[in-house]
Amino acid sequence: MSVVVVGAGLAGVACAVELAAAGVPVRVLERAGSVGGRMASSTIEGRPVDIGAAYFTVRDAEFAEVVARWRTAGLARPWTSELAVLGDGSRGRSPGPVRWAAPHGLRSLVAELAAGLSLELQHEVRHVGPGPVVDGTAADVVVLAMPDPQALRLVEPASPAVAELTGREWRPVVTVVAGWPSREWPEMNAAFVNDHPVLSLIADDGDRRGDGAPVLVAHTTADVARAHDAEPRGAVEPVLGAIRELLDLHTQPAWTHAHRWRYAAPTADRDHPFHLGDDGIALAGDGWGSARVETAWRSGTLLGRAVAARLGAGPSH
Repeated sequence: MSVVVVGAGLAGVACAVELAAAGVPVRVLERAGSVGGRMASSTIEGRPVDIGAAYFTVRDAEFAEVVARWRTAGLARPWTSELAVLGDGSRGRSPGPVRWAAPHGLRSLVAELAAGLSLELQHEVRHVGPGPVVDGTAADVVVLAMPDPQALRLVEPASPAVAELTGREWRPVVTVVAGWPSREWPEMNAAFVNDHPVLSLIADDGDRRGDGAPVLVAHTTADVARAHDAEPRGAVEPVLGAIRELLDLHTQPAWTHAHRWRYAAPTADRDHPFHLGDDGIALAGDGWGSARVETAWRSGTLLGRAVAARLGAGPSH
């Protein structure tokens, strides 16, 4: 038995954890230099900043057990159950479930899960063929844990997976991080920005991280991200202009950083948590359900159990 997981975001790592626990040999291949996927954290000006997902919520009982372990280890903390709402010159509040944050960045949570796995970073997969075969190497199952458009580029046109990977659009986002010499905005944790031409969300990263740093992280609308796809830095000025307007700021930041996410989130949900084809090609990620961090964990976990069962491996629980 052997399984190859392509993609070391939360879904891919969660899938590999289940397989390893069931005694299935599994390799995780990741083209980036670190784990995390869209739970990415970058070290900017000496501190971690979440440039992908803004937070995560906890609904699933099994995921709650994982989060409790992270909390005990000091890797995760409850952040807020209410976000501000900005737009049309008004300010409101949006109550909801507790949003969780990670003092060392969301990537640290994926890294904790990945400890002990056979993980190969900076390994770019170029082709997944029938068999299944990954770049010429055979496996029993190949898991593609990534957004649909990225997985679609790897499989052959005749693959049954193609039908699962087509028909949905994915929204792009440019994340702009900006640091000021001192905190100048009203007290807030994060804010949804409604019906705005430039922004969809602003997060106070110092509040989110718990260190009080005067750093804001803004997510653009899809239209702005598409306009600046070729050069994400071009989104910085319109984003700063929108932040100044919304938060009534009068000074320029000391530094900025921009990161493009071409496939930040799907425009529609799925009603099943993963795909496991008869050809041995499987699909998982936060696009399998509703687009949440928790969805990615659940998708990968359930797929890992299904693959282990197909291969006749022992139960992982």
